[in-house]
Amino acid sequence: MLIIERAEIYLLRLPLKFRFETSFGVQTDKQVPLLLLHGGGLTGLSEGVMEALPMYREETITGALGFLTGAALPAVLNQRFANPEAVGAALEPWRGNRMARAMVEMAAWDLWARQLGLPLWQLLGGNKTEVEVGVSLGIQASAQATVESVAKHAAEGYRRIKLKIKPGWDVEPVRAVRQAFADLHLTVDANSAYTLADVARLQALDEFGLDYIEQPLAWDDLHDHATLQAHLKTPICLDESIASAADTRKALTHAAGRVINLKVGRVGGHSEARRVHDVAQAFGVPVWCGGMLESGVGRAHNIHLSTLPNFSKPGDTSSASRYFATDTVNEPLEAENGLMPVPPGPGIGVSLNREFVEANADYHQEFSL
Repeated sequence: MLIIERAEIYLLRLPLKFRFETSFGVQTDKQVPLLLLHGGGLTGLSEGVMEALPMYREETITGALGFLTGAALPAVLNQRFANPEAVGAALEPWRGNRMARAMVEMAAWDLWARQLGLPLWQLLGGNKTEVEVGVSLGIQASAQATVESVAKHAAEGYRRIKLKIKPGWDVEPVRAVRQAFADLHLTVDANSAYTLADVARLQALDEFGLDYIEQPLAWDDLHDHATLQAHLKTPICLDESIASAADTRKALTHAAGRVINLKVGRVGGHSEARRVHDVAQAFGVPVWCGGMLESGVGRAHNIHLSTLPNFSKPGDTSSASRYFATDTVNEPLEAENGLMPVPPGPGIGVSLNREFVEANADYHQEFSL
């Protein structure tokens, strides 16, 4: 029986080690919302992936804090749950807010696994002790700088290189990289920057042998993605467009894409993530784990989820030290030769770097009933 006795929320800002540019703009730091659920002398951890402004999806940090404090946490504190799925079910009366709901559900999964003394991946149904990882590279100053960055990360053993693109910054850098690395597993990510008016531009990418083109069109438009996919040889990978297993079924039924980027925070937690995984698997479509520049808490959840069998392409769970000088967890999460070990031990296998978190938190609130 899972009993959640009290909760804590932290919000802190972590400087990135590098300037990260996408079609959304330039990012130099990461705001990190953390949720701690306490019960039976143990603590479950989770991390929110919403941002200050609704650029990626419609949720924001301010809205998430309001939803958590005003609705979600009062609904689960001092309640008895048979399992984490029941925690998720308690949040179903409210529409949307999937990223905020995911924080509660994911922390409940971690707490439950710790109470059972089992690693999270075993409870989720995973079958790996290490997962393949790639790396996501932001828009660089020039095509040559892009080639140099790719060379550095390829030498570190990452098994897939993803380039961020946008209109006006697409064919040239991709061509330069492909000419320098003929056999590299290469993908591009547009973050919804294109429209159907850009079909010819996107078709030009077909010649570079990409594994997929990620989310080229609007985040809420499966119809246009299906239209575009019919005009491309390269598979489309859907990211922002997939918020549930139902979205997955609709997208694949209508051939809107051939690959799914599965982000546990985006779809509302591990329970829905498993359903997305299973639907994609039933269609014979691979999934991989996307990243949202998570700190160690969110990264550990992503690694455990990536052990499920249909995660058959390298994910964005690259080494945490690429991003942050100091992490929110004590244990290093470091890939070697393109493989990330699954953190051992109960739950997500990492412990909160509480001294660092408390010293750097802009916001902290405790909740109990």
